[in-house]
Amino acid sequence: MTDACFEFRLTHTDAGARRGVLRTAHGTLETPAFMPVGTQGVVKAVTNGQLEGLGTEILLSNTYHLYLRPGDDLIARRGGLHRFIGWNRPILTDSGGYQVFSLADRRIIDEEGARFRSHLDGSAHLLTPEKATDIQAQLGSDIAMVLDECLAHPSDEAAARQSMERTLRWARRARQRMLALRGGEVDGVVVTNLQQAQFGIVQGSVYPHLREASAHQTVELNFEAYAIGGLSVGEPPEVMYEMVDRTTPGLPVDRARYLMGVGTPDDLVEAVARGVDMFDCVLPTRNARNGQLFTADGRLNIKNARYAEDERPPDADCQCPTCRTCSRAYLRHLYITNEMTAATLNTLHNLHFYLDTLRRIRDAIAFGRFESFRIAFRQRLSRRLHDGPGE
Repeated sequence: MTDACFEFRLTHTDAGARRGVLRTAHGTLETPAFMPVGTQGVVKAVTNGQLEGLGTEILLSNTYHLYLRPGDDLIARRGGLHRFIGWNRPILTDSGGYQVFSLADRRIIDEEGARFRSHLDGSAHLLTPEKATDIQAQLGSDIAMVLDECLAHPSDEAAARQSMERTLRWARRARQRMLALRGGEVDGVVVTNLQQAQFGIVQGSVYPHLREASAHQTVELNFEAYAIGGLSVGEPPEVMYEMVDRTTPGLPVDRARYLMGVGTPDDLVEAVARGVDMFDCVLPTRNARNGQLFTADGRLNIKNARYAEDERPPDADCQCPTCRTCSRAYLRHLYITNEMTAATLNTLHNLHFYLDTLRRIRDAIAFGRFESFRIAFRQRLSRRLHDGPGE
């Protein structure tokens, strides 16, 4: 790799599935890996100590939100994001592009970048590829994402091509900026992590030939690793899987592959089968705060009255702190009475479920049994869809 402190090493392969180790300046993580989403430098409802207790090896934080509040300049003065939030393990920061592009009535996209008004106070801002790179350099995350343009689904082919080509031009500018920052050629930017890696992003909507072209041209820019963006935005799962299938063969075998914003547990299994190494998604934490728990037998809505006197744990197969100590009746009581602890206990369970699913996937790959794991997982999913969710 280009940086001595950032390295990806494959340890096992099983058909298309890969197991590896990703080394950063703030430690290593085993892949395939799931990144809990800590949008504003915190995973809602849980502490860093609790995350560490679950075995969390990497967090994702949001550039857009941290730029607006408390500000990347302030975080840089505090020594960077790791020190500011008290997290000494790896951090990935997104570029902020997805949040900007979701502000449809507050932004304008042009070749220079994205002009938008803050959702906090209406103030005007311009996020360029260079600015997104500078912000993340000041945050000092271990992995920084380039600014890309993410289209909603559906989009016609002409719009998808235009967006993909703009993302490539932005990626080239972001890469040039990163190399200039590493060389000390940019004034006024406090680089708080000199070993920060930068990931390029493949776009192309649901058009296979655009995905393949984007992958080829993004790889030519020689990023430390690569992400697949613009999926899980409303397209059917089978379409998403096809786009991943058409993208990963064009990415270097010796560099990590990150599928952004995905997804459900079955999405993770299917993407691993297609050669993906890293994931993030708000589902486990957001659904937990809304009273929905992921279990081996499907999703469980703890708010339902049927659980008022149910002494069983949420998931009999789970060894998380919540399932070891709490009944469904108690969790329902906490949720119905709006106790803050409900969000904490539910979040601990859902994150454990995701992290443990990835652990079992890694073990299956190491022992050459991933396809058996995948088939068994899909069969159980099929049964619970036929019989109804775990209610």
